[in-house]
Amino acid sequence: MPIAFATLDELLNHGCDTVIDVRSPAEFALDHIPGAINLPALSNAERARVGTMYKQVSPFEARKLGASLVARNVADHIAQAMADKDGSWRPLVYCWRGGQRSGSFASILSQIGWRTDTVQGGYQSFRRLVHEAVYDTPLPHRIILLDGNTGTAKTELLARLAAKDVQVIDLEAMANHRGSLLGGSDQGQPSQRAFETRLALALHRLDPARPVLIEAESSKIGRLIIPPVLWAAMCAARRITVGAPLAARAAYLAQAYADIAADPEDMARRLTPLRYVRGHDVVDGWLALLRAGDLIGFASALMDQHYDPAYAKSRKISADDVLADLHSDTLDDAGQDRLVEAILPLVSAG
Repeated sequence: MPIAFATLDELLNHGCDTVIDVRSPAEFALDHIPGAINLPALSNAERARVGTMYKQVSPFEARKLGASLVARNVADHIAQAMADKDGSWRPLVYCWRGGQRSGSFASILSQIGWRTDTVQGGYQSFRRLVHEAVYDTPLPHRIILLDGNTGTAKTELLARLAAKDVQVIDLEAMANHRGSLLGGSDQGQPSQRAFETRLALALHRLDPARPVLIEAESSKIGRLIIPPVLWAAMCAARRITVGAPLAARAAYLAQAYADIAADPEDMARRLTPLRYVRGHDVVDGWLALLRAGDLIGFASALMDQHYDPAYAKSRKISADDVLADLHSDTLDDAGQDRLVEAILPLVSAG
């Protein structure tokens, strides 16, 4: 039976034992309902084959082919992924629009005797609820930004504060990107839709009565765009700024980016766009330090000649925007602990 979910909270608290996404693996990889497993009614290739037949031959022949493929695939899933499910198991099934794929899949499961429901409107219904959460509905949460120059350990501070029960949103973790030119990950970034799903889920879990700490970012993290509802709240938020000497920041950054800096040629590729901003001689100087194994010198020069000037130019913060201006002479464990202790009362009081 199709279930119409009016809110994201209703959908996330569906009450079923397993959520089954029967779309193709490619569709599932782009985004899906949190916690869903992928048991495709049609593989990527099969979906393309049926779609081609629908356009080039006839809808009837396409539906006939699709039905035969779905029946075989569902049989395989029953024999494998569902082999250990007893009669009390209750699955919730969805496809793209809540149409033929989920309907056919659910019908077979129901005939076996499992109490099977489907999502009315399928993935598109879920996507509409996510879109409303991050595009249309003003956030009830009180946002505080954690701000500071590159290398001030802001991401590490967020993790330490989260461990002390501070409400935190780590946008860089959600975007799988460290937020700078050098921040790309070998695993790549999620799709924009998947990023928005992660964000909507994080916001849903937070208590609106308590402050939420977020690292100050630009409107994009890598290729992903911070949705407008959150971006508006971030632009209006007060800030806790964190400062540290260049030497301390260089030591921290050298350690934090050691994995990237271990491949000088990859680093040279990442730095190529800065040749047209800072000049070839400057970038060549950075790379010379890196190739000589002077990672701290490389980090120091990169911040002094690029990141710090860019920060000063792009971030004009008025005194009224600053909740507190904190400083630490070091960014080792002890230095970060001192900063955390200074931040805690600020985010508790809001």
